[in-house]
Amino acid sequence: MEVTDRKKLVVGESASLVKVVDGTAIDLFAEATGDRNSIHLEEAAARAAGFEGRIAHGMYSASLVSQVLGMQLPGPGTIYLGQQIRFGVPVRMGDTLEVTVEVKSIRPDKPIVTLETRCRNQKDEDVLTGEAVVKVARDRC
Repeated sequence: MEVTDRKKLVVGESASLVKVVDGTAIDLFAEATGDRNSIHLEEAAARAAGFEGRIAHGMYSASLVSQVLGMQLPGPGTIYLGQQIRFGVPVRMGDTLEVTVEVKSIRPDKPIVTLETRCRNQKDEDVLTGEAVVKVARDRC
């Protein structure tokens, strides 16, 4: 069923989600991706690498950006074309992440949207910053 009454996207429009990271999420992400790097799964290995304890995969944070893009803004039907990512501080178990995307530009000739992406922890530190480029349904532009 096609949705025809969706509103047009507007530069400056934003959406976000808040997620608390726990060991189960990290373990499931490792299993789903096959990235079983010991710094993600073992306290001792993470400490030996200079961290205070287990850290989440950087791409776990990036996957939360994908969740916002695909489910909220622009929403269902969004197709990822590209993502520029810069990682900041590591994500630890127990961190509360706020993931925000904001419409930065809309191409006038094609249904292509560029969004600023940011993920911050409870200390207001940048975990991830970047820019996503997505294709959206023509009725959204």
